[in-house]
Amino acid sequence: MKDTKIYNLVKKEEKRQKEGIELIPSENYASSEVRKVLSSYFVNKYSEGYPKKRYYGGNENVDELEILCQERAKKLFGVPFANVQSYSGSPANLAVYLATCKPGDAIMGQALIAGGHLTHGHMVSATGIFYKSFQYSLRKDNVYKNEDLFDYAEIRRLAKEHKPKLIWVGATAYPLKFNYKKFAEIADEVGAYLAADIAHVAGLIAGGAHPSPVPYVHIVTTTTHKTLRGPRGAMIMVTDKGLKKDPELGDKINKAVFPGLQGGPHDNTTAGISVALFEAAQPSFKKYAAQIVKNSGVLAKTLMDGGLKLVGGGSENHLLLVNLTSVLGAGSGVFAQKALDWVGLTLNKNTVPDETSSPFYPSGVRLGTPASTSRRMKEKEMKFIGGVMLEVIDLIKEYRLPEKKEDRKDYIAKFEKDMRANKKMKEIHLRVKKLALRFPIP
Repeated sequence: MKDTKIYNLVKKEEKRQKEGIELIPSENYASSEVRKVLSSYFVNKYSEGYPKKRYYGGNENVDELEILCQERAKKLFGVPFANVQSYSGSPANLAVYLATCKPGDAIMGQALIAGGHLTHGHMVSATGIFYKSFQYSLRKDNVYKNEDLFDYAEIRRLAKEHKPKLIWVGATAYPLKFNYKKFAEIADEVGAYLAADIAHVAGLIAGGAHPSPVPYVHIVTTTTHKTLRGPRGAMIMVTDKGLKKDPELGDKINKAVFPGLQGGPHDNTTAGISVALFEAAQPSFKKYAAQIVKNSGVLAKTLMDGGLKLVGGGSENHLLLVNLTSVLGAGSGVFAQKALDWVGLTLNKNTVPDETSSPFYPSGVRLGTPASTSRRMKEKEMKFIGGVMLEVIDLIKEYRLPEKKEDRKDYIAKFEKDMRANKKMKEIHLRVKKLALRFPIP
């Protein structure tokens, strides 16, 4: 490669991924077959419009490709309609708003601090700016028990009071299964569209390791990476229930995606999604999805046995949310993230339901098992990873986030310097690296 600067960055990132263990629950490894078609000749084509109705010539192969992708999505998830053109999850969710709502309509979604997504009506998102957003949260008590954390009476009260046009169910930081039936009962009572954002759990649903929202909701959105192991793209699906509510809902979704929000689809991404859907339909994928959940459960137990508090009392999917307040103090997520990253365990700082600190300095961390499971790690490795996390957290117990904002930058810089100089941290890093190299990236 002539561009040595880019080549060197690619090799550095390859080294980082191979020598470390990815624990961010929204990240995964696309399969080798997916990566192959991403760099195929489909990357060169422009194909504004939809199959058999394009604005450019030379799209006969693209038409066949997109129809195949749609059919695979429909079969895998059991829906009558699928749009596979959205560039990513956020535009896909925006398309749902365009298809079902008018600016100023009331909408409901799970609050960000309670594990929801920005596009479910958060005030800094376009969805919170252009629509009247009413956010529901989790229960105010017992959020660390392994039981449904939603206050359905409160969600029903909000829905009856504000009469939303659209209600979202789905999250980015919720470790338990969703009761889609209860959300559907509320949406049906007020005549709202119910949309399930399954971006995090799509692969688990495809593999039979998580309940499907399809019998209960009108619309399903999902990204195509994460647990589905495809490229960075998205899909919007309409259920039989959705078409019964509005027979034109599929057409409205299509118009919202193009020309409403974007131009031509990324045809190489469509090819990658098609391959990912093919792989997710194989018997081996069911074993993979089941192992993700097993691994998540073992990792959760290891951390809880070590004295950490987990939202939901563990994990029923691919994701864990840890509250570090009792061991590291409020706002400690940044220390845990940086220290664990230094030893080769990548996760992200995250707010917790009863957060007392700023969103910029949250008190928790979010982690998950999709990527490590893709590398064929199992229960034994999860116990090792959990043990390493506990070791690192114990090593950083003396550090506390300064109360004064102006002191934080220098204090965190000192913390990072201390971590780089710590002999025990170096030893832990070598152990993590040794484990990672035993499990190649697929």
